[in-house]
Amino acid sequence: MKKWLAAFRLRTLPLALSSIGMGSFLAAANNTFDWRIFALCALTTIFLQVLSNLANDYGDSVNGADHADRSGPSRMVQSGAISLSQMKKAIILFVVFSLISGISLLYFSFGLNWQMFLFFFVIGVGAIIAAIAYTAGKKPYGYVGLGDLSVFIFFGLVGVIGSYFLYAKAVHWSLLLPSISCGLFSVAVLNINNIRDIESDKIAGKHSVPVRIGRPAATTYHTILIATGVISAMVYSLLNFESYLQFLFVLMLPLFGVNIKAVRTKMTASEIDPYLKQMALSTLLFVLAFGLGQLLK
Repeated sequence: MKKWLAAFRLRTLPLALSSIGMGSFLAAANNTFDWRIFALCALTTIFLQVLSNLANDYGDSVNGADHADRSGPSRMVQSGAISLSQMKKAIILFVVFSLISGISLLYFSFGLNWQMFLFFFVIGVGAIIAAIAYTAGKKPYGYVGLGDLSVFIFFGLVGVIGSYFLYAKAVHWSLLLPSISCGLFSVAVLNINNIRDIESDKIAGKHSVPVRIGRPAATTYHTILIATGVISAMVYSLLNFESYLQFLFVLMLPLFGVNIKAVRTKMTASEIDPYLKQMALSTLLFVLAFGLGQLLK
């Protein structure tokens, strides 16, 4: 069980829940929240995140990114703790879990409205494909630097706006702003991961954004991601201003400052790795503070 928990990469789950949390808080502020939808949203998101982590472990081992010279945390297939066949079976199992949970979610949200059901089902299948194809398959898109775009879309736009729509059955253009915040913070987590692995990724031919632009530019990119995410949340709160409590999230800004400084100054993989988890938790705390402000306004 310990090796499977390591393969699940539980430290990534707070980030996965952040976008669902943001959409749910916004729905609650609009008096459209439903606990059944929230529970199934969270469960489906967790299944998809674990699926992505398992597929990443499998794909990076097959495609060479997880090799003996890699300095990041040990991966289960690369280390031999889990065989390729075992990992394949686990991936299939979590595809099934994701489908069952996702279909249940859509039923509770839309009932027999087949048009909406099928529309979101296609999005869900797209999320499953994106989770697997990031590093697995013959042409993984993560190896050509498209991981950032995928994370922004699914952890930002789809996660926040999609979950909000499941509650409210409607959207407003201003929801783009908090979804941009979640999306960019999620990309920042991926960016830390890619900065940590920049040397081993070069050897493996994995052309992530940091590999393409170099470490100095990648740290500047990291700062821009976080700053733009914060600004987006501020603009949303100003456009929908009712109370200064809506700016509770500014209390979390020092956490982002610590992360930005660490990414700029920590040079080894072992030094920078803890800040991947720190950024994920900071994002979740930011969402909790933002959501609380929306409820108390």
